[in-house]
Amino acid sequence: MKVLLIEDEEDLREIVKTSLIKEEYTVETACDYGTALEKVSLYDYDCILLDIMLPGGSGLQILDLLKREGKSENVIIISAKDSLDDKLRGLELGADDYLTKPFHIAELNARIKAVLRRKQRDGKNTLEMGNVILDLSERCLYIATQLVPLNRKEFDILNYFLLNKNRLVSKSALAEHVWGDNTDQADNLDFIYSQIKNLRKKFLGNHADVDFEAVYGVGYKLVEK
Repeated sequence: MKVLLIEDEEDLREIVKTSLIKEEYTVETACDYGTALEKVSLYDYDCILLDIMLPGGSGLQILDLLKREGKSENVIIISAKDSLDDKLRGLELGADDYLTKPFHIAELNARIKAVLRRKQRDGKNTLEMGNVILDLSERCLYIATQLVPLNRKEFDILNYFLLNKNRLVSKSALAEHVWGDNTDQADNLDFIYSQIKNLRKKFLGNHADVDFEAVYGVGYKLVEK
């Protein structure tokens, strides 16, 4: 899952980022209003952690933009401001939760998981297609009840495709979602082909009912055979 952390306090930003990476999220950060506005305008995220007080503007302005663009789901406000008005305004603009600083990292992680379960997967902890079942809690794959080992990137890629099954996923969108800001440092996207090839081998070797359909020069679809 891909998380955007919008927080101007450097120490807290690094603590939260490190914690989320340990939970195996792909994490991007923004430390001011302008950077945050650019990221939410250009990219999609599974969850946004949004501070209200930001250099250059208000987090509530960003939330208002997300609402107008239909992208306000999965936003958790994290702020030192503990007034009822701020909470109500944030929730009215589409935020899913409100966490007041200081908070325990374990509580933040729990809130993120609750929001993702509730919004994206209707409370289910698995994604399924054909005889393929991806267990999101245990981060493991079953094909026809057989446990199939995945590395972290393979899990993240398959997770993304199962959320977009039968849809064309461009290589650039996949790379940006799974690898985040690190994609900008890559000379090309050949590494995606290698990861898809490895997943295909695991599908074939375990008689999966699904496969990746390549669309030349664009990307892939995950389809049932």
